[in-house]
Amino acid sequence: MDLIPAPHQMERATGFFELGDGFGIEAGPGTEDTARWLRATLGPATGLALPPKKGDEHDVLHLSVRPGLDAEAYRLVIAPHGVHIQGGSHSGVFWGAQTLRQLLGSDAFRRAPLPGRTWRLPLTEIRDSPRFRWRGLMLDVARHFMPKEGVLRYLDLMAAHKLNVFHFHLTDDQGWRIRIERHPRLTEIGSWRARTKTGHRASPLWEEKPHGGYYTQDDIREIVAYAAERHITVVPEIDVPGHSQAAIAAYPELGNTDVIDTTALSVWDTWGINPNVLAPTDNTLRFYEGVFEEVLELFPSEFVHVGGDECPKDQWRRSETAQARIRELGLADEDELQSWFIGHFDTWLAARGRRLIGWDEILEGGLAKGAAVSSWRGYAGGIAAARAGHDVVMCPEQQVYLDHRQAPGPDEPVPIGWVRTLEDVYRFEPVPPELTPEEARHVLGTQANVWTEVMEDPARVDYQTFPRLAAFAEVAWSALPAPAERDFAGFERRMTAHYRRLDALGVAYRPPAGPLPWQRRPGVLGRPIDGPPPSR
Repeated sequence: MDLIPAPHQMERATGFFELGDGFGIEAGPGTEDTARWLRATLGPATGLALPPKKGDEHDVLHLSVRPGLDAEAYRLVIAPHGVHIQGGSHSGVFWGAQTLRQLLGSDAFRRAPLPGRTWRLPLTEIRDSPRFRWRGLMLDVARHFMPKEGVLRYLDLMAAHKLNVFHFHLTDDQGWRIRIERHPRLTEIGSWRARTKTGHRASPLWEEKPHGGYYTQDDIREIVAYAAERHITVVPEIDVPGHSQAAIAAYPELGNTDVIDTTALSVWDTWGINPNVLAPTDNTLRFYEGVFEEVLELFPSEFVHVGGDECPKDQWRRSETAQARIRELGLADEDELQSWFIGHFDTWLAARGRRLIGWDEILEGGLAKGAAVSSWRGYAGGIAAARAGHDVVMCPEQQVYLDHRQAPGPDEPVPIGWVRTLEDVYRFEPVPPELTPEEARHVLGTQANVWTEVMEDPARVDYQTFPRLAAFAEVAWSALPAPAERDFAGFERRMTAHYRRLDALGVAYRPPAGPLPWQRRPGVLGRPIDGPPPSR
């Protein structure tokens, strides 16, 4: 039983439970969504109708919420007379159903039954619950747009790995991807660029055609609803005050107009850290309050991500408007000006019952009490935030940036960053040992980040994300020993079965032996970094 992520406790008995044509589902109160999901996925894969059945009938999958279990915990019992999934909440029942699907074999991940296929489940009892409540994947759709169907597919892939937070990176210098009705030029102008750099920003290659796309508000509602049916929370990211050239190109008054001619800016067509940042004016604040008002209507998540990373201060240093604001507020410098900018939206979101989260640069200059931190530049930001009483999501680039290359050597397509192998990700530990038990309670969980500068299509996203996301999912869910003591050989053995599941799902993952010929990108310049990454 090669389950990924590994369950907390499992007892195997001799024999199997055979699924006949009359096999059906009894959905107790609070489990109806899981029953619908099972019929929509296992029904087509197996050819079984999975009709509603009563508890006293044979060949029944019993779904129930059991008070006393942790919310996301489940108990799965496969006995000779039937199957039971009990969850501490409707989420726990759903995660149990994901385990059931894996136990049926890789063909249960297909969309139609294969001829002659029979279905059986090993007699077993599994008790399971997650280590972290935030088990996330960040997908950057700003650099390369992913159409709605691709996003829905990734939500399914997340659910199959028991991941439950989708961090949706919707805006950046290279594109604005969400329709804002009161500011229509954000998508009319900001959602497309005239051309695109191919490879790293030092590459001489360009794709000389427009690139773009955006989600309508109904698209967003559909994505959020689809995620909710899979017990995934969508956390939107609207990046401020840096990474904002697409917005400034659409509305030049948002930029530092006393320093540069913002009317000459277009949506950025290359990569890197952009010097064009938002002006710290009342007009900018009101504009983005309008943006966030529409965002809050679309996303019911507790957290809203405001970016806050990689904001060069040079324009603010040269801007009399920015300097006047520093003097007016009695601030020490431009770092405190950014802190004031972020703090404004922390207060604004808190007044509406939401919580701000941002990249760890938001710690610079001071951070509002209720804000949370995504620690990406290593562990240091997360350690500092936790010690200061802030909640933290650990996503250090040295460990879980999946745009980084998976192996050394010339065959790795557009090699970026450090080598992060499947084993490296499997040995990632989200909770730094420097934290006391009280401080460690501020670590909400962990997240893998997929930045798409050099991922031009869904197949490239698949290649960079898988199979490493499977290792990450086990780190986020399972109660693993210390990194050096983890059984990576055992995980690799279980991955043999998991590769077949990914094949059935059509995932273009990196094979263990290296990239296939069509997965390579010969001649496209990357930015590999030699040696091991910093440990902290």
